[in-house]
Amino acid sequence: MITTVGRRVIALNNRITDVTRRRLLDALARTSWSGELDEVDFLDRLYDLDRLPSTDPRHATAREDIIRHRRANLDWDEDWIFHDERFELAHSDQALVEFLAEMLHPAVRTDPDDVERLHALLNRILAHDGYQLVQVDDISGAPVFAAHRIGTGVPGTGKNLIFAADGPKPEIVLRDAVNNDIRVVKNEQFCLVYDRPLPGRGLTWADLTNWWADREGLTGAHPDEIASSLYQRLNRSLGTNDAERIILRAYADRYLRLGPDIPALLPQVYLHYDPYTRAHHAPAAAPLARQRMDFLLLLPQRIRIVIECDGHQHYADPTKQADPRRYADMMAEDRELRLRGYEVYRFGGIELTDTRTNRQQLATFFDRLAERYAT
Repeated sequence: MITTVGRRVIALNNRITDVTRRRLLDALARTSWSGELDEVDFLDRLYDLDRLPSTDPRHATAREDIIRHRRANLDWDEDWIFHDERFELAHSDQALVEFLAEMLHPAVRTDPDDVERLHALLNRILAHDGYQLVQVDDISGAPVFAAHRIGTGVPGTGKNLIFAADGPKPEIVLRDAVNNDIRVVKNEQFCLVYDRPLPGRGLTWADLTNWWADREGLTGAHPDEIASSLYQRLNRSLGTNDAERIILRAYADRYLRLGPDIPALLPQVYLHYDPYTRAHHAPAAAPLARQRMDFLLLLPQRIRIVIECDGHQHYADPTKQADPRRYADMMAEDRELRLRGYEVYRFGGIELTDTRTNRQQLATFFDRLAERYAT
């Protein structure tokens, strides 16, 4: 819910110009912004009307104010909401894009054709200033939208999630090449395959533990038992890598503190997939240098966070001598990921020894990461 106190900002600076705001007003002149809801009911979804003040001295709150002038007297213009300072639509990007996204919500509009038309109209106008409304969830098959900064996040929809690899590479075939449906035909026991649609709102620990409970026949078990079983399986995929284990443990502490609605931290995730082994490519170089990520977080609005732990193998040869070529290859791969929309964060090995200072640094990192992408 939006309030005028403590609003969290999704953009560093406002980007929506007065020109775009006027275009939006013109485009919505013949459209009811509250859809099938009463205006008070619509605004209740976004604002605390009982905390906002009245502009009418006869009333104490915005709710009473609106009821008098939009239900009883109808003496305010139809577009009054866009000019009312209390709702900040005239000068706050966040307030405006959240308002526009709510106009498309299934509880507000039930006609799919109307939603599609309005969605396309709003995006054509917002695109000039670097915003778009993208689907992040659905309710009974009807899309739920949120604002997205164009040029951020990873384009496209996630389809396959293969992670927690702890043995030989899985062998994969395309069960349906048109739909990009995969099937693991060998070594499936050495990896996990999340075989549910990836939510547009990202993947949370709650999503992952629910899937794990069904997969392992733990439905109905105590949540702590399910979470512990999943953690043990994820932990096993790290083998003897104590540095990665410290990251996973730090995130587990975060889960215990904040609960299951935080994004799931996925270890050993296949980002690229080459069906052949390195031996097949010898002596030629393999076409995909780095096939697995150390950790992946899937956040709302198609934001994907890669976390990498850098041991000496990332910048030195087998004799532990500095290897500029190896380091350059790693940086080139990072650039490619970033150009595709991924965020990449690296930790040096010295930062991942088990000390109180390092544990606190990891906790702070995850706190700041969550704050950066708060919506």
